[in-house]
Amino acid sequence: MSAGYIGILSVELLFPDSHSLKDKRQFLRAAKAQLQSRFGASVAEVDHHDTWQRSRLLACFASGELSALERLIDAATRFLYTQSFEVISIERRFVAPNDE
Repeated sequence: MSAGYIGILSVELLFPDSHSLKDKRQFLRAAKAQLQSRFGASVAEVDHHDTWQRSRLLACFASGELSALERLIDAATRFLYTQSFEVISIERRFVAPNDE
């Protein structure tokens, strides 16, 4: 019996309206804040730090039930697709604490 699940969402983003790192960081700050407040995610930019039109975010979610976690990540994914930036790719992974 599992003690809960962790969902990992890796998202590659493109910011076509960004013309500087400052512009990109404004988009990222808003997206990260929404993922944190609306979906309870822990979020970090993990790649393309010095590129002003691309970024990779890693968002982690936790839930006691796998089905609830899947719904949460589905909702976060839908949210990302409605933003002013482009989603290039999304990878999802689910992990239970007793997984090796």
